[in-house]
Amino acid sequence: MDIDELRTFVEVADAGGVSPAARRLGISKSIVSRRLGRLEAELGVQLLARTTRGAALTEAGITFRDHAARACAEIDAAKEAILPAGDLRGRLRIAAPLSFGPTHFAPVLAEMARSHPQLHIHTVYSDRFVDLIGEGFDCAIRVGYLPDSNLVARCVGPIRGRLVASPGYIEAHGSPETPEELAAHEALMQGTEAWQLTDGDKTVTVHPRGRFKADNGTALVAAAVAGLGIAWLPDGLTQEYLASGALVSVMTRHPPPVAGIYVIRPPGQHPARKVRILTELLIECFDRAPHIAGVVR
Repeated sequence: MDIDELRTFVEVADAGGVSPAARRLGISKSIVSRRLGRLEAELGVQLLARTTRGAALTEAGITFRDHAARACAEIDAAKEAILPAGDLRGRLRIAAPLSFGPTHFAPVLAEMARSHPQLHIHTVYSDRFVDLIGEGFDCAIRVGYLPDSNLVARCVGPIRGRLVASPGYIEAHGSPETPEELAAHEALMQGTEAWQLTDGDKTVTVHPRGRFKADNGTALVAAAVAGLGIAWLPDGLTQEYLASGALVSVMTRHPPPVAGIYVIRPPGQHPARKVRILTELLIECFDRAPHIAGVVR
């Protein structure tokens, strides 16, 4: 049984259709369809019911999907076991934040690709929280505080952030001094998130409100500089604006607790070696240059 056909079937099953699976695999839809056809012909059963909206697993497909996924994982593990020490091949699909990814993480990924010429690295840059399993990612790099989940996380470095606003906003609306006063101010947010602040040895959670929201940290920096409100942002995005005076720190007696940079992967007993090596490279990077992205040790 052809391993590429098995892998293609798993991708179609997880992506919910031929088109998204083809994008994940980096091949044409016609190749995906031919592989599925050969696999179904060999098995003598229909694995997928094609619809106008995509592809749904048949009862046989549901049963076969888990076996196929395990077979692909075992083949990948076997290939890694016999490779020369340190050599990587195959595909590594990563989700990275748009705010930091292209400037702070992309150089590490480029170095990894240079060191492993048989490894294909596909990175998607977005500030949204992707579904690692449903969207077929091997891992994700995330910045901030992690919500509870069944995913496995490894911290590769701490990162500091702060509340900032423009001098014009402070002049017009005043500067909040306590977490309670923050509720009366316009907040610049990514969604409906809660902010964590320190109060002595305690951590206080506040639920800010505001009319300007964006799913990208750079866009929130622009809104803060324009005087639209107060934003919680990592130092790596605000350092130059704080240095120029375009932004000032607020709530300095109640700074946010130190957050983290994490590599997240789907649950499993052992991470793929390519994910482990990426994690080690990121740890080495932040150990060597702790000023990157406002990282502190």
